[in-house]
Amino acid sequence: MLRILSVFLLSVMSCAANAQLAAISNADAASGVRQALSDGAAAAVAKLGVENGFLGNPQVKIPMPPALRQVEGAMRTFGMKKQADDLVLAMNRAAEAAVPEAKTLLIDAAKKMTLQDAKGILSGGQTSVTDYFRRTTSGQLTQRFLPIVKKSTERVGLAQQYNTLAGQAASYGLIKKDQSTIEGYVTQKSLDGLYLMIGEQEKAIRANPVGAASDIVKKVFGALK
Repeated sequence: MLRILSVFLLSVMSCAANAQLAAISNADAASGVRQALSDGAAAAVAKLGVENGFLGNPQVKIPMPPALRQVEGAMRTFGMKKQADDLVLAMNRAAEAAVPEAKTLLIDAAKKMTLQDAKGILSGGQTSVTDYFRRTTSGQLTQRFLPIVKKSTERVGLAQQYNTLAGQAASYGLIKKDQSTIEGYVTQKSLDGLYLMIGEQEKAIRANPVGAASDIVKKVFGALK
């Protein structure tokens, strides 16, 4: 009986939420989602695109590539601690330098969002904003990030050694292609960190729309509560 009552209550709550959402005009829905997209993107870039934005955040800090992680302990044991530390520092600094390039592309993607996209985001799960950004921007952001990351990492001698060894390993299928160069690995990790932070912003808006800076975001996402 208790289970039946719980299902009934959830059904009623879902219908109420759908009714609230249906009462919002298409224009308001699109405007609210676009603003939420822009706000989330700007906040994520602001957090990551600064010194220690990656290095000082355990959620997104870029570790040694898996191909080197197995020998990292040995490197530190045999007097190569500085080289290992320098590579980790260079990778995270490269990510911090690249991320500001994302802001314009992310906001442009928000502006180009269609009404169908907006409806999908509102009715989707907790990561639908992040999924939209990943789908519409990952290719362009990879192209933007790669040269910046390469410029930063190529200053570290160990990076060249890694590229040589990892490139050979990749040709034999021993490691994934996106890990065959240090710049490819860092670029992918930079994007993962960026989308993760956008996801955190999205969850915060969905959990507490009243706390959003924009009235239209409060109105649209508040209808989902």
